[in-house]
Amino acid sequence: MIRPLFTFPAAIALLALIAGCSSLLPKSREVTASPWQTYQDAQDAFDKIIPGQTTIAELRQMSLDPARNANIAILNYADVMRRFMLNQSFSINDLDNGVRDCVSAKVACRGFEINQSQVHRQRMGNVVLDVLGFQRETHTAGWRFNGLILLKDDIVVYKLTGGQPAIQQTEENQNPLGPVQAIGSKVTGISF
Repeated sequence: MIRPLFTFPAAIALLALIAGCSSLLPKSREVTASPWQTYQDAQDAFDKIIPGQTTIAELRQMSLDPARNANIAILNYADVMRRFMLNQSFSINDLDNGVRDCVSAKVACRGFEINQSQVHRQRMGNVVLDVLGFQRETHTAGWRFNGLILLKDDIVVYKLTGGQPAIQQTEENQNPLGPVQAIGSKVTGISF
């Protein structure tokens, strides 16, 4: 006679234990290499930049050096023009003075584009319902920072910042038919 691996009460107890362990659910983390730990750290660094005064050497001291810090793109004047000259009806006279000075300087113009982020995703809820595809809940939290610095002859002539200081998002998916619903949509190409 073959003995079952688990008795019925033991199987129920195991499922109950697994169902309560949200630590078994997947987690992901998206972090760019950055000298800053928070959005505010990045903004504080940019607030120290003074157009017309801050030099390339001072930017290096502020950890804004593409040669030493990852995720800082170097832009030439053609890249800068593409970013600011959106269409034919837009004239160079419509640009901010710093951008106009940079673009007019041609090869003496360059820019640094900084994109930094720290985003964490974690699935929450019941492991069994999640794994079987009945119910899935994902929490996302973090920040994203974007900055642009334009230099003419190694002096900052323009700066711009943006991004998301705080990301808080919850995504919930419910499939009443669970795995059957996922199989049906793959076979028919129709999602329920």
